[in-house]
Amino acid sequence: MTTGRAFVYGDDIDTDQLAPGQYMAAPIETLAAHCLEAVDPAFASTVGPGDVIVAGRNFGMGSSREQAAQALKALGVAGIVARSFAGIFHRNAINVGLPVFTADVGGPIAAGDAVKLDVAGACLVNETRGGTIDLDPLPAFLLELINDGGLVPHLEKRFAKTRADARVQKESRV
Repeated sequence: MTTGRAFVYGDDIDTDQLAPGQYMAAPIETLAAHCLEAVDPAFASTVGPGDVIVAGRNFGMGSSREQAAQALKALGVAGIVARSFAGIFHRNAINVGLPVFTADVGGPIAAGDAVKLDVAGACLVNETRGGTIDLDPLPAFLLELINDGGLVPHLEKRFAKTRADARVQKESRV
């Protein structure tokens, strides 16, 4: 469970707003410093570890650039709760280990509210106003992937286990 502040946005936040095209060739830290500046110029300088984005419909629409999810993760965003996601952004976020949940977020949550995101329990607790939003839970295999830090660390962990198991089997035959 992580605690942070809510950053609340509306519908149709697109990947050009998350990862502006003019910074795509720059290192991820530089790109992240410009994340969402067209929507919220203070976002990148004020968001921090544990903070949660709460948004409307179609979050991450637009191009398939995975840097959009990477920029949010680089800034320390703990997760995103939205009414809906663009499919490729949703998968890119999970692949970089960034939790993404769909939910009816029409309730009383405002920018700056203190929130707790429970990834395993699939809920968002609003500590400022009270109340809990139930999130659509992620399947166990996606939670495992997120807990491992994303697709690459997850595969590295699995391959290391496979190699270790093979080594034990080989040694037991000797």
